[in-house]
Amino acid sequence: MKLTDIKGISDKRAQDLAKMNIFTPEDLIKHFPRNYLDLRKITPLEKCYNNDIVLTCGKLMTAPKMFTSARKLKCVRVAVEQGLRGFTAVWFNQPYVMSHLRAGEEYLFYGRIKSDFGGVSIINPTFEPVDNNVKLKGIVPVYTVKGNITQKVVRDAVKSAIFGLDIKSVIPARLSKKYDLENLKTAYIDVHAPSDAETQKNAAERIALEEYFILVSAFRFIKGDRQQIRINQYSCTAADMREFISRFGFEFTEGQKNAVNDIFSDLSSPRSMNRLLQGDVGSGKTAVALCAIYTAVKSGYQAAMLAPTEILAEQNYKIISRLFPEYEVIFLSGSIKAAEKKAIKAKIKSGEARIVVGTHAVLQGDVEFFNLSMCVCDEQHRFGVGQRSALVAKGIIPDVLVMSATPIPRTVSLIFYGDLDITEIKDKPKNRQPVATFLVPERKYEGMLGFIRDTVKGGNQAFCVCPKIEEDEEGTLMSVTELFEELSAKLTGVRVGLLHGKMKDVEKARIMADFKAKAFDVLVSTTVVEVGIDVPNATVMVIYNAERFGLSQLHQLRGRVGRGADKSYCFLFTRSDDEKSLERLKVLCSSTDGFEIAEKDFEMRGSGDFMGTRQSGRFLNDLGDLVYPPSVIFSAKKLCDDAFSHPEELADLRAHAMDKYERLKDVTLN
Repeated sequence: MKLTDIKGISDKRAQDLAKMNIFTPEDLIKHFPRNYLDLRKITPLEKCYNNDIVLTCGKLMTAPKMFTSARKLKCVRVAVEQGLRGFTAVWFNQPYVMSHLRAGEEYLFYGRIKSDFGGVSIINPTFEPVDNNVKLKGIVPVYTVKGNITQKVVRDAVKSAIFGLDIKSVIPARLSKKYDLENLKTAYIDVHAPSDAETQKNAAERIALEEYFILVSAFRFIKGDRQQIRINQYSCTAADMREFISRFGFEFTEGQKNAVNDIFSDLSSPRSMNRLLQGDVGSGKTAVALCAIYTAVKSGYQAAMLAPTEILAEQNYKIISRLFPEYEVIFLSGSIKAAEKKAIKAKIKSGEARIVVGTHAVLQGDVEFFNLSMCVCDEQHRFGVGQRSALVAKGIIPDVLVMSATPIPRTVSLIFYGDLDITEIKDKPKNRQPVATFLVPERKYEGMLGFIRDTVKGGNQAFCVCPKIEEDEEGTLMSVTELFEELSAKLTGVRVGLLHGKMKDVEKARIMADFKAKAFDVLVSTTVVEVGIDVPNATVMVIYNAERFGLSQLHQLRGRVGRGADKSYCFLFTRSDDEKSLERLKVLCSSTDGFEIAEKDFEMRGSGDFMGTRQSGRFLNDLGDLVYPPSVIFSAKKLCDDAFSHPEELADLRAHAMDKYERLKDVTLN
C-alpha cells in the first residue's frame, strides 16, 4: 500500500505530507495527535481567564493581516467576534495560516488566553472552520500540520490508513495471550479516535509497549552474551591501591570508595568486567577510573582511555601523565601529524606505551595493542555501542569500564546499558558548591547582561551557550554567530570569544586554552562545552532558548561552572510562555541532583530525547507525541526476557527488530 492509495491523497498532497516526514501509510498512522479537543467543552469568552488553555469559537471580523514584530518575527493577526465581545488571534512564524482564514467565517480556536490592557488574545491557537466540524463529536485529535495540510486532511487520511493496513504485533502470540495485551490495530484506532481519556491512555501505552519491546530486543540481538571467562589476572594489591590513591591529595568520598570496591570485586571474579560508572557532574568518576587503569598497568598490562573530544582527551592525558610518572603515557588524536602518529602506533604495538589516551583515532584499524586489558570510555553517552565494541576488540577479552556524567533514568539505563553492571556515585566532593539557578524571561534580559558585566569586572568569566550554529528557517532561534555579534556590541569593554562544533579540533582546543588563561571574559558557544571543560574562574552559565534542551543536558551544561571557590550562577533564558516548558525549567531551578532531574525529565518528556543516533537525531520517532509512564519500559523488558527464554520464537522478531534498528550500533544518548 502506497500513500497515494489512500483516498484523498493525491501526488501533490503526498509531496506536502513528505515535508512533515510522512512518506508511507505506516508513517501516517504513527503521526500521533499532539493533543485533543473535547468538543463537549467549548468555553465562552466571558468564562475565560488569563493563561487559561481553552477551546472557544468566533467569527472572523476582518481578513488576516501580517506584520513584523519587534523581535523581527513574522506575525499573523486577525480580529474575532464572539457575541458582544471579541478577541484577537495571533500566530508567530506561521505565515501559512493566512491562506486558511477567511473573513466572515466561524472557527474553533484552541490555545492560551492572554488578557491585558490591550484586550483579550489567543496566542498560536489551533483552529478549524466550524462547518468542517458538524460531523465531529466528543474527543477530536489535533495533529501537527504544515503548509497546505489541514486537520481534516490528516484525520481522514489516518482513518483510511488504519483500516487499510494489516497492523500486526511482533510480540509472540504466546506472550500476547499470557499478558492479555490489547490488539495492536485496536490500540491505533483508540489513540487516534479515543472515546475518553482513559481509552487514549491505555492505547498509547500499548503502542509504546510494542515499540519498546522491539527496541529492547534489537539491543539484545546486537549485544548478545557479553559475559566472558576472565583471561587477564591482576596482581595489584590493596596496599598498592592505597598508595596510588594517596597521589590524588584528597580523601575519596564514600561513593568513590564503594565504586573502587565494585571494580576490585569485578577484577577478582572469574568473568571479565563490564561496568557502567555513572555519576553526577563533579562526583569524581575520573579518579575512580584511574584506579582501574592503575590495577591493569601495575599488573603488567596496557590500558586505554577514550574520550569523545580532543579537549577532554587532552585534559585526561595531562591528569594521567601527572599521576602515572613511572609509566609511559601516550596521547593519540586525529590532529596529530602522520609521522608522529606512526611512531605512537609503534609504541602501542610493542607495549612500550602502557597507557593510551585519545579520541576516536584510537579505534582506527591500524592501531594495534600489545596486551590491552583495561578499556575505559569517558563520557560514554557520546559513543555508540559499535564504537565501544571496536575498542574492546583491540584486546583479548579486556575488562571494560564506561563512564557517563549524564545521569539517566534507571529505566533508560536498563535498555541502553542492559549488558552492563551499574555503579552510581551520588555524593559529591565537599568543596563543590551548588550553582544558583534562575529562570530568566525576556523582560529581565538586560538585567542579566548587567550581571554578566559586573561579574567580568569582578575578575570572573562567563559561558553563553546557544543551541544552534545557524539561524533556523523560521528565525525563532538566535544563531551562535548572531549571539556573539550581539554580546560583542552590548557588553562594551568585555572580551568575547566564539566556539562551536564546526571548528577544527585544533582551533577549538586553542580557544578553550585561551579562555582558561583569561584571554577573554565571555565564551559564546554551542553545546560543545557540555563535557570535559574545566574553567574554575568561570562562575556564570547562560543558556539561551533553554526550553529547547532536555533537563539532563541543561544540568550537564550547568556543571561547567561552580568548580572554583566563588559562588556560581546559571541563567536559563527563554522567550517561551509554554506552561509545560516553563514547568520543566523550574525543576532545574529547584534541584541540583542530576539523578532526580533525569527521572523528572524522563517522566515529563519520555525517552525520545534521551535516546538518539548520530545519523538521525531523535531516536524513538515512532512514539512521537505519545505520553506514557516509565513503567512501560519495565513491562517491555519483562516481555523481552520471557521471549528470549523461547529461542524458537525469535526468528521473525530478529528480522523485524534488526530491519527497524539497523543503525542501533551507532546509538548515543543525548
